[in-house]
Formats: sequence, C-alpha cells, structure tokens
Amino acid sequence: MSTADVSRVTRRANESPVVEWGARVGFVVLGVLHLVIAWIALKVAWNIGGGSKSADQSGALTTMASSSTGPLLLWVAVVGFGLLAVWNVTEGVLSHGETGDRVKLVAKGVMYAFFAWTSFKVVALGSGGSSEKQTEDATATLMSNPAGQVLVGVVGLVVLGIACYHVYKGWTKKFLEDLREHPGGWAVQAGRAGYVAKGVALLVVGVFFVIAAVQHDPDKAQGLDGALKSLKDMAFGPVLLTVVALGIAAYGVYSFARARYARL
Repeated sequence: MSTADVSRVTRRANESPVVEWGARVGFVVLGVLHLVIAWIALKVAWNIGGGSKSADQSGALTTMASSSTGPLLLWVAVVGFGLLAVWNVTEGVLSHGETGDRVKLVAKGVMYAFFAWTSFKVVALGSGGSSEKQTEDATATLMSNPAGQVLVGVVGLVVLGIACYHVYKGWTKKFLEDLREHPGGWAVQAGRAGYVAKGVALLVVGVFFVIAAVQHDPDKAQGLDGALKSLKDMAFGPVLLTVVALGIAAYGVYSFARARYARL
C-alpha cells in the first residue's frame, strides 16, 4: 500500500461518523471537567470542605470517579478524548494548511491523548497520580540535562506564549473560527470569558516555570493546581481566584456549545 493510499484511508476514517461523534462527546466531557475544576477552585478560594482536591484535570477526574456514575463517565472520557486525539493528530498530519495551524492541531492531539490516558488510569488503575508531583519530576528530569536550565526556561516562555494567545483568542473572539456556524450570544460570551480566564491561569504557570529555570529549582515549577492556589495568596486572593474559577466554568459551558458546533 502506497503512502497516498494510507493517507486516503486515514482521511476516510477521520471523516467517519464514529470519529466525529466521538470527538464531539470528548468536548462534552471536557466541559464537565472544566466545571468540576472550577468548583474545586471555588472551594479552595473560600476554604469549603478544606479544598483538598487538586484544581486541575487529575483532581477533577478523581472527583468524578467518586460519584455513582463516575466510572461510566470516565470510560466515556477515555473514548471521547481518545477520538479527539485521533482527529487532531491526523488532521494536523494530513491537512495542507499553514505549518503553524498543523502544529497546533498535533499539539492539541497530544494533549487530548494525555487526558485520555489520565482518565484511563483513574478508572482502570484507581489513581491518576499527583499532577503537581508529575510536573516537578518532569522539570527535574529536564534540569538533569546539560542544557536543562535553558530548556525549562524555554518551556516557561512557550507556556507564556500560549497563555497570551488564549487571552487574545478570547478577547478578539477568534475562537469562533473553530466553529462551523455562530453558536449564539450566550456561547460567545462564555467562550470569551473562558479563554481569557484560562490564559490568566496559564500565565501564572509560565511564570512559575521561568522562576524554576532562573533559580535552578524544579520544585518551583507548578501546574494548573499550583497556579490557581497561588492566586489565593495574592491581594484580594479569594475574590481573584473566584473570578478565574467562574471563567473556567464559562469555558466548560462553551465546550458544550463546541460539542455541537465544532468544525470537524
């Protein structure tokens, strides 16, 4: 079978109803995850129930698993995120668009594959692990290389770039280009607030990585959970964290609209 035949078969599979609907289910689960993350962040902000869960995807998945319908929802998440990963990676590889757009598609595919794997570990193995510990371990591994300090700094700068793009994408409503038709005013406002809030959270993550690089200390690197919890320690912290949490919840609401209107 030639390369052209492989590409044609892959493209046909990518456009199948199974992959499309599975990917749309993935957006629904993504929306649920963001709502749960927002709720955990609100509990952290106001010390409700101790706020012991991680305010990130691992904490959200663990919270979902503890409910009566949690295991079923997590298996749906595994399939949905898996098919989202397949669609994004294959679309990035097979499309003839600009290189930057193709790279973003592949990067999104890798992210969704990570979500699928994390969901699988929670539902099948009973533990998704500590995301903050994973972040610190990964940073320490990078720093063990000869150019490790520089690499961690580059990671921080990349995250800062992604954060700024999220803010730009939300503020200018550029995310509407990802949809096949206008989703309605409520979805636009939710998407706008959601992208800006995620951008703010990622800005904090990027700053932590840069600090870790400058101080040559992998323990300074933090993921989403550490970034959100650090907001609470700032002036008017609970209020600031509440605003960001509501923005993350808005992104979850937008994800439901995206499940219907996404351009797949």
